[in-house]
Amino acid sequence: MTEVSMEQVETIVAEALKQAGDPGREELKTTVESLLASLKKADRLDFKPGAEDSGAGEADRRDQFKSFGDQLMAVVKTDKPGGEVDRRLTTKAASGLSENVSSDGGFLIQEDFVTDLLSRTYETGAIAARCQRVPISSNSNALKINTVAETSRANGSRWGGVQAFWAGEAEAYTASKPKFRQMRLELGKLTGLCYATEELLDDATALEAVIRLAFSEEFGFKIDDAVINGLGSDHPLGIMNSDCLITVDAETGQEASTVKFENIVKMWSRMWGKSRPNAVWLINQDIEPQLYTMSMTVGQSSVPVYLPTGGLNDSPYSQLLGRPVIPVEYCHNLGNKGDIILADFSQYLLVDKGGVDSARSIHVRFVYDETTFRFTYRVDGQPLWESPLTPQYDGRTLSPFVTLAARSS
Repeated sequence: MTEVSMEQVETIVAEALKQAGDPGREELKTTVESLLASLKKADRLDFKPGAEDSGAGEADRRDQFKSFGDQLMAVVKTDKPGGEVDRRLTTKAASGLSENVSSDGGFLIQEDFVTDLLSRTYETGAIAARCQRVPISSNSNALKINTVAETSRANGSRWGGVQAFWAGEAEAYTASKPKFRQMRLELGKLTGLCYATEELLDDATALEAVIRLAFSEEFGFKIDDAVINGLGSDHPLGIMNSDCLITVDAETGQEASTVKFENIVKMWSRMWGKSRPNAVWLINQDIEPQLYTMSMTVGQSSVPVYLPTGGLNDSPYSQLLGRPVIPVEYCHNLGNKGDIILADFSQYLLVDKGGVDSARSIHVRFVYDETTFRFTYRVDGQPLWESPLTPQYDGRTLSPFVTLAARSS
């Protein structure tokens, strides 16, 4: 189709009005002039003629994709022979490189889709959504944060060294001050790669559903697993490998692959008091038969201690000592350390940078008639506690993270 300038349109309209007959000429002239005004406005705002000017917000929406699948389809088309770059695609390229070439920088997921993908990731993850989350600015790859270096509640140790005195204990004021330690979190990289066939790409709706579901669940799984079991080298430090974890010993002579009520009580007694309102039980599902038959003796009878959903408990999760019991895949098999964990994840810090970066290429799998999509998410995390806390009048340490030792006898 040949493009027509606004000047040409005005000339054509003027000639048409000149040739029009007298009947209805004024009405026609009014209609045409109104249409011309709309066309000029559309031309200035760079969107389709006839669209109403509803302000910057409406114009911005016209520059956005309708769905994640719609955007991925536009990305794919840019690498097709003779394909053009959709003006709605934003780019990220290093200085001096072409922004329209995927290998020089690629395209970013539209902001609202990035937010939705991350939201689905954290909704999928039963653990990451409970952690403290701090975003890192675009100019940084790490975060340093000061935390209180408190390992004991004894006099002179609270807040790492703050101490107050009653009048008469000291004739003069005695100086004290808090002590801090520095935490450093350096972003690791969580990546995902997807090969999409041409048949799948022909249906944007199917493409969106498959990619959203697959990568949301996978990213959520990996983040949750790292919060529990991560080694901390190039990804988050998990609570199972943290120095602040408390491991409660099994009972003397306790059978292998069992969980007793005494284990539960002792784990609860080692949970830091201020963390109890936020604490949750994480279990491997193999433990559930142990919980359903668990009871405590009161007089001559036994009282169940586990409240499954649908009974006395109206919570979405079953409860143990009033706290939710959440079956997860990240807990180890029954009888092993880490098969049951009591944790307050408000005492765990997750940091991330931006959203999920997306890049694509048709060249990697060209001979297979497939397009490659790549997703990258920068994240790190670790517990806020450096070690368990020693109470003032009790030698048993406390922590927001408690587990049960292996039962091997």
